[in-house]
Formats: sequence, C-alpha cells, structure tokens
Amino acid sequence: MKASPKRLLHVIRSLSPEYGGPAQQVRQIVGTYPSLGLIGEVACLDDPASSFLGGLDFSVHALGPARGIYGYSSKWMPWVRANLDRFDGVVIHGIWQYQSYGTWLAIRGSKKPYVQLPHGMLDPWFKRQYPRKHIKKWIYWTLAEYWVLRQARRVLFTSATEQRLAPESFWLHHWNGAVVPYGATAPSGDAGAQQEVFYRQCPALRGQRFLLYLSRIHPKKGCDLLIDAFLHVAERAPWLHLVMAGPDPTGMRPQLEAQVAAAGLSHRVHWPGLLTGEAKWGAFFASEAFILPSHQENFGIAVAEALGCSRPVLISDQVNIWPEIHSDGAGFVAPDTLEGTIHLLEEWTALNNEQRGQISLRAKTCFEKRYNIVNNVAELVRFFVQ
Repeated sequence: MKASPKRLLHVIRSLSPEYGGPAQQVRQIVGTYPSLGLIGEVACLDDPASSFLGGLDFSVHALGPARGIYGYSSKWMPWVRANLDRFDGVVIHGIWQYQSYGTWLAIRGSKKPYVQLPHGMLDPWFKRQYPRKHIKKWIYWTLAEYWVLRQARRVLFTSATEQRLAPESFWLHHWNGAVVPYGATAPSGDAGAQQEVFYRQCPALRGQRFLLYLSRIHPKKGCDLLIDAFLHVAERAPWLHLVMAGPDPTGMRPQLEAQVAAAGLSHRVHWPGLLTGEAKWGAFFASEAFILPSHQENFGIAVAEALGCSRPVLISDQVNIWPEIHSDGAGFVAPDTLEGTIHLLEEWTALNNEQRGQISLRAKTCFEKRYNIVNNVAELVRFFVQ
C-alpha cells in the first residue's frame, strides 16, 4: 500500500508581501512541496479578506484579524489543537509574536514535532540598536519564547553566521540548532518578456545601465548609505542609474528623494515602489547587479534571487551569507559604512564587460550550489522523518 504524502503545517504572523522575507519564504517553500511529493498548508494571523491571500496554490487558514503588534487571536489555539492530528509536523516562522508562543501552547503535551525558524530575529544587532526594547524582550524571553526554542526538534538558522550570532542576544540560551539556507525559487518564464513588463512600469530605464536595490526602504537596510554613495560616484560614472524598489513602511523615501533632487540627479534614481511577479524578475534581468548595504540581514532572499538570475551581488558584511558570496566570487563585499558602500560602487564601475560577465557566471553557479530552494526544502523536511 502506497504511503500517504507527508503533510506539514507552516505558521506565520502574516503572508503579506510587505511582511518581507519570512512571508516570501513561506510562499516559496510551500509552493515547492508538490514537486517533492509533499503537502503544505499555512496558518496565519491575517484578515481572511486580505487581497494578497488570493490566487495561492496551497491551503491558507487566515485566523485573524489579529489584535495589536503582538498579533493575538482567540481563534489561534483552538484551530491548531483541532487540526494538529492532520499534520506530520509544524514549522513555526518568526518569534516575538503570538504565532510562535500560541502554537507552542497548542502543541505542548502532544508528541507532534516542530521546528522553529527565528528568521534573523535573534541577531544581536537588535540588542545594540534598541537597548530599551531588549530589556522588555528579556522578560518575554524567559517566560515564553525561550521555551519555544528549547523544546523544538530543531531551531533552523539560514546561515552559519546567523547560528553563531544568535546566542549573543541572551545569556539564557539552549537549543538544538542546525543550518538550512533559505534558498529561492529559480526564475521561470521568458527573461525578455519579463524585462518588458518591468520597462512598462519604468519606461525611463529602457536602454539604461542600472544597479537594483529591491527591499524595504528602511534605515536598517542602509538606504541612506546607498543614496549618499551613489551621489558620491555619480559624476565619475555618468552612465550609471540606481533603482530603489520596495515599500516605504517608515516614511523614509521622501527625505531620500529630496536629497537626490537637491543634487540634481532625480533623473538617475528611480523609485518604482514594490515590484512583484514578472516585473520583479524583469528588474533583476534588466539590471547589471543587485546591491544591498544592509546593517543587518540574516539571509536576504533578494540576494539569492539575484544570483538565480545570474546577477552579481554587492552587499555589506552584515548580510550573513557574505562569506559564501565572497568565497564563490559571486559579487563584492564591504563594511556597512558610507566608505564601504562607496567602495562597492567603485569596484563595480571599474570592471570591464568581460569581468562583469565572469562574475555573472559565478553568481549562477553560487545559486545552484547553495541556494536552490528545492534542495534546501528537502533539507528542512528531513527533520520530520527522523
């Protein structure tokens, strides 16, 4: 008799694209399951009427709208308990919000295995940047979140660097850790057609050479460093344009746009907002390279996506997969400072066509070796067959 396919439940605060990397990663992981003979479902704390939940090719159980930043929902624990027996295991995404602790409370006492992905939320950068918030987190850590991680079958980190740094956030730490890189879905479809979709949204970029930033417009991402650095090198590289693609959750963009306008370079810095689907892939393929001078990044899905499009990556040494990028020669790495970001731009603009082509080939090789999501999802699933 043929065994039934494994069924895994992923829980996350939100599947909204504006929730960033964790939401995108869950979409990609569960979307990969059918090719591996698996079934995946997602429980989230979104409002069931949210438009971004439409068109997904897997089952989503939206148990919101949740209350407050913490995301409490009285529906959560009863639903998890009522449905737990349908699943072979549970994957908890993120910490500090109710989907983590509430799921643990619902599972506690059963023998159902679960793994926890902190998604970079244990990086000590947050402790240094927000010391007052960290004091409050200590209380919640000792009462709740620490026990979620301690009792997980595995706590999965997306890089060796993230795993090494996580214990620095709290002296009370004990968990069974492992490294499973995020990975990304390899682009499909016609690259030329995808570029056309992008150019229809950004017609001023047709025929231009540009670097692509694709993430939230946020201080943590080093957006101010990137704008300052671009203004510094713009005169020496008059052919170079910059695309700043992404949502603006903190209202940072107007200040940066004003800075660019004051320098007389508004025609060379472009702000298309959030790019998704074909337009996003088209932006990668149309660009020369991807750039992310972030102050903290446990992985950076867009970094892996750029590599999958054969695009070199210019990143700071606070993007935790930088050692692998550097080792594979798939891009350039520098400190998350103005000087470091200027150096990234100067290194790239100094290359000739042949050198850029060689790095592009190494970028694709790096993706296939390390970040193809099909291989990485298989690694995740093996923790439920032990």
